[in-house]
Amino acid sequence: MSFKASILTLYPDMFPGHLGQALAGRALERGDWSLDAVQIRDFAEDKHRSVDDTPSGGGAGMVLKPDVLARAIDSIASDARPRLLMSPRGRPLTQQRVRELADGEGVVIVCGRFEGVDQRVIDARQLEEVSIGDYILSGGEPAALTLLDAVVRILPGVMGNQLSGVHESFEGGLLEHPHYTRPQVFEGRDIPEILTSGNHAAIEKWRQAEAVKLTKERRPDLLASDLLAPDLLAKTKAQPVTK
Repeated sequence: MSFKASILTLYPDMFPGHLGQALAGRALERGDWSLDAVQIRDFAEDKHRSVDDTPSGGGAGMVLKPDVLARAIDSIASDARPRLLMSPRGRPLTQQRVRELADGEGVVIVCGRFEGVDQRVIDARQLEEVSIGDYILSGGEPAALTLLDAVVRILPGVMGNQLSGVHESFEGGLLEHPHYTRPQVFEGRDIPEILTSGNHAAIEKWRQAEAVKLTKERRPDLLASDLLAPDLLAKTKAQPVTK
């Protein structure tokens, strides 16, 4: 069973975008996943094909009409796929949620535009609002591509080395450790000696310590998160890392 992504957008030509390239693109060609971009405007019924209107109560901008969007959503075959709305007010996307989505049949993603989406269609069609960060984009399309990028790359068979999806930032709740490669010396800077020692147990211990140190420095909020693996949580409390 391949992962199926359906995108509801006013700009279907933005898809698959960069996901048509490299590993994700080859996986798309193989049929490991599929992408269907649906034009929301096709479901407008007036002669001007209107998809938005002024906000009730006044204010700036326009609001995506609930009846048009509802018809677009209803045009997609009813199944168990989660219905997501890319929105800056949504719950932050996490690697844990990405893995949950990757384990499913696929996703239906609504790309908002204008000032927002009528709340009634969000409620009526049970849209899960998802945010990729605390900033505003011109529309939901770049956010949808980002979410799909995170999901598709960990689908079975997409990455050449499945360990690449395990030993990286946010897997287990920590930021990823630093990486090095040849040449041995770059502008007077050496590769840490431990990494060329051949002692794999010591290397793994060093990498974990570096991951904890970076997380404490840059994302201390992650150490207080319930997403942190219990064994790592115990180690960060019992073995403080010095700089």
